[in-house]
Amino acid sequence: MGSKGYRHFSIEDRCEIARRRDAGQSLRQIAAALDRSASSIARELKRNSGAGDYRPTYAGEQAHARRWKGSKLLRKPDLQALVLKLLAIGLSPEAVAGRLALERGKAVISHETIYRFIYAQIARTKNYAWRRYLPRAKTKRGYRGRKGGSSALHILDRVPIGERPARFSDRANVGHWEADSMQFSDYRTVLALHERSSRLIWIQHQPTKQAASVAKSIESLLAPLPKKLRQSITFDNGTEFAHHHLLRKSLGIKTYFCDPYAPWQKGGVENAIGRLRRRLPRKTDLSTISPKQLQQLAALYNHTPRKCLGYQTPAEVFSKVLHFKCESTSPLSRG
Repeated sequence: MGSKGYRHFSIEDRCEIARRRDAGQSLRQIAAALDRSASSIARELKRNSGAGDYRPTYAGEQAHARRWKGSKLLRKPDLQALVLKLLAIGLSPEAVAGRLALERGKAVISHETIYRFIYAQIARTKNYAWRRYLPRAKTKRGYRGRKGGSSALHILDRVPIGERPARFSDRANVGHWEADSMQFSDYRTVLALHERSSRLIWIQHQPTKQAASVAKSIESLLAPLPKKLRQSITFDNGTEFAHHHLLRKSLGIKTYFCDPYAPWQKGGVENAIGRLRRRLPRKTDLSTISPKQLQQLAALYNHTPRKCLGYQTPAEVFSKVLHFKCESTSPLSRG
């Protein structure tokens, strides 16, 4: 025989056993053909045959059922409680797995194990509340396409993103921002600014989508910063950003716009808004959300570990990269 170590039968092995068994070959003939011992073939046929017949698929299912010891999260209640706690405060399964590995210096659990555990609970209990542990609260995995059109394109002095210098696109360089507005069903708006290097988010109620008002809000945020921390800002083609040229004059900041139908070109703020939507869905009545509550949501985002930051939080990275302590949600606050 070849290897002395035990090897599980593959589906191909089981198909070969079934074919040769049906052809009337002996255990020793089958064993010789598969380079296994006759006792291994005999044990496989005895343990995994159903109703006297040996069927490869059924045999594989039986073998797998005996080997499976249950989900790691079912076998380790303490780990399950910790994982569910982290999911409940808004971390994704990937962020949970990465943060635990960062804190303990070794892999503790994979994000795939967490996903499988949650969906297994949904299937077993028919309790769809389990889905709320997941970032997008979906009952089934997979991408959901979204419909929607592009904003207006006719903006004065609009500079396309293709003309943005390559060094501005490098996330290693600080002071480059992305802006967007979060729309709600009651026609209220939240303005979001996102620093590309640290992934720090800043949000505030925006009383109106008028371009002059939006430009004034952006200026009030960025004006106190040193010039090196406000080098550029990238928008989509929404008309609320039409007065971007005023920012060029007042702040000396470069302004750029995504290509039509390409909001992914400012993917940092798009991703940030997607995460904020988990706790601030579009149907939210913004009149019931105070500025303090809004800042608490931003703080939760800024203190959530991110894979792209080596499972550090945006606040941790911001405080290192920009050389001052960030204890609140606003990048203007100093410790």
